Amino acid sequence: MPQQDWLIQDDGECLSFPSPRQWDLLSATTSYRLHRFLTELDDVINEAEMSQQPETEYLPTLRCLVRKLLLNVYWISQEIPTPSTATGTEVKLLYDEPGYPLTLQTEIMLPGTCTTIHNHGTWGVVATLQGQQNNTFWKPVPTSEYPQNIEKVGEQVFQTGDIISFTTEAIHCVEATGNEPTVTLNLYGDTHASKRFKFDPETHKAYHF
Repeated sequence: MPQQDWLIQDDGECLSFPSPRQWDLLSATTSYRLHRFLTELDDVINEAEMSQQPETEYLPTLRCLVRKLLLNVYWISQEIPTPSTATGTEVKLLYDEPGYPLTLQTEIMLPGTCTTIHNHGTWGVVATLQGQQNNTFWKPVPTSEYPQNIEKVGEQVFQTGDIISFTTEAIHCVEATGNEPTVTLNLYGDTHASKRFKFDPETHKAYHF
């Protein structure tokens, strides 16, 4: 199956898009390095904030930048953390600077491990570098009795080469499937703690991380 780009919206809808051609992303004249990616990323985010673009308008550009990074900077995909024996997961931070609001990290999940149902309180872009993962999507369905109630919308299996993007209030949970660990590159915006929740569909409640 060809690699795909995906957008998960606040309502849990999962939309697919064709990926850009690889040869259009190759840096032929200058060496493309992590610092160039970060500069381009800052430029896109700053322009989006100044022009008040909705996330759905600039997330395609961010997905493209992540593909460009992975295609031109080989070592990024080799930064694989060692999974915890207790949880079967682990993350490795790839860039850290005081005051820098964005997060770039790789994450590993052993087969069979899964996350809670959650949102991120910010936009996100996740590239599957190895393995496959099943994402289940949810949407808010508040009632007078349960204002934090959610409802399952659907699910999708993402393969190696797929890049997923999420809007700030998109809700999902992830399970690593298949016979090998799932490794992803995760890029997140500036998290708004007041908007970040994990959800319990049994009790119809949400809890701050």
